[in-house]
Amino acid sequence: MIAPPWFELPPRGYGGIESVVADLVDQLAARGHEVTLVGAGRHRTAATRFVPVFDDPPSARLGTPAPEVIHAAGAAAALDGLDVDIVHDHTLAGPLLARGRDVPTVVTMHGPVDGEQGEYFARLGETVDVVAISDAQRRLNPGINWVGRVHNAIDVSSFPFQPDKDDYLLWLGRFSPDKGAHLAIDAARKAGRWIVLAGKCSEPAEKAYFESEIAPRLGEDVEYVGEADASFKRQLLAGAAALAFPVQWEEPFGMVMIEAMACGTPVVALRRGSVPEVVDHGVSGLIVDDYAGFADALRTADGLDPLRCRQQAQRRFDLPVMAAGYERVYRALVEGSRDLQEITADTPGQRRSAGRAG
Repeated sequence: MIAPPWFELPPRGYGGIESVVADLVDQLAARGHEVTLVGAGRHRTAATRFVPVFDDPPSARLGTPAPEVIHAAGAAAALDGLDVDIVHDHTLAGPLLARGRDVPTVVTMHGPVDGEQGEYFARLGETVDVVAISDAQRRLNPGINWVGRVHNAIDVSSFPFQPDKDDYLLWLGRFSPDKGAHLAIDAARKAGRWIVLAGKCSEPAEKAYFESEIAPRLGEDVEYVGEADASFKRQLLAGAAALAFPVQWEEPFGMVMIEAMACGTPVVALRRGSVPEVVDHGVSGLIVDDYAGFADALRTADGLDPLRCRQQAQRRFDLPVMAAGYERVYRALVEGSRDLQEITADTPGQRRSAGRAG
């Protein structure tokens, strides 16, 4: 298992991919698999072996090429001395080395599949077997060598269930126009509701967006509380009357949606990307086709049953579901099969489909 180099696993704050990888490692170990994890920092998972390429994660250099390349070289060196059945790579540069391996390399597509990143993975061809994190993501680029789809998951039991909510709405994420924090503020004001904002704002683009679109909108009914660590995030999610998710791009998954559901908090989201796969409209949230109706949905979302939100998260997005999905992918590839059925719980209103897209 090759994790990105940027944060320790599990991450103490921001780090969606790192959280997924750490949870998957722990689940696979609990299911009896021997897992070698290549990462950075301290050994904090249940992996059988841990190979730290960086003693200190290069978080401040997030997005620069050198740490990625060094990390890929370190992972290749670690694999030279190991007898493994399969490699699961979550990095950007690492899959370039898959061509020289005798064992299959699985890559989870955590990000967008259009633009240069999509072209990169398409050009890798059959040297890697790519897992989508949503059907919506896979449909956007049929030229990638998809082998299946496994929805992301969380440890639902680690999120507090709170049936009695406070009166605030919540926006939680990374400060980017794609995440729509400014739209969440405007809709909350239109709905006459107080909204709390919590999110990552450390990179130059994030700071510029915050200064131009968020800071001028702050006021008595809009509170910014900074970036939330794991504990504070759970507190915010559990108390919120609803999570505002006015996403402005084809979001491939959106972890915060299932985190809110686990706390019994409904999600109000625009119909973009994976939203219809994650949110069961009228049960775990409200899906809005047009932003014009977003404020009305925020007014009414707290009428949904918190217990049913929690139950949806447990049934469809708990860690054992994800682990079983990846376990099936691994086994099929090791045995030489590529005729994979969909491997997570059914999406409401959709059928399972067989085989690989494209």
